[in-house]
Amino acid sequence: MQHRSLMDRRGAGPRALLIRDRANADGFVARPRSVWVRWLSRLWAASLDRQIASGLPPESNRLTAARAELLVSLPLRRSLTQNWRDLSAQAARGPTARSPRVSLCRDRIITSDRDILAMLDALSASLPVPAEGVALASWLLSDGAGPLYNRSCTTDLAATLSRVVELLDPTAVLVT
Repeated sequence: MQHRSLMDRRGAGPRALLIRDRANADGFVARPRSVWVRWLSRLWAASLDRQIASGLPPESNRLTAARAELLVSLPLRRSLTQNWRDLSAQAARGPTARSPRVSLCRDRIITSDRDILAMLDALSASLPVPAEGVALASWLLSDGAGPLYNRSCTTDLAATLSRVVELLDPTAVLVT
């Protein structure tokens, strides 16, 4: 068996994730970041985003750590920003006849435009940001029962977007 370092040979980054040590509550241990862990974290992205957005520390287990690693990456944040821009543009255009798309709560989205722009600015920043804010932005966009798509959802979209901006503050404490 060949020994592998913590750095990927192709320079793609670390091959380990830091996870909370169950034996030492204040410590961390390095665990392998296998292809399977990355694959599962993408497969269960919506569920993991909800957990991270709800306050579960990303370092709780391998899957949340792998998902958080992806969430804070610039490519994913840029993609998420573009998806939010597309959603805002679609809401502004108005409904189209016989569209196969999921219906939007257009009035909520248009009313929250200023909050969406503030969130997009925070997501687009090149500074590192906490995973919790990115997870909440991602979860909002993909949650079909949430305030963007479900008229009966009582969640205040503007307040939630303000919370996302607050969570994306790069000066926020990253490790508690």
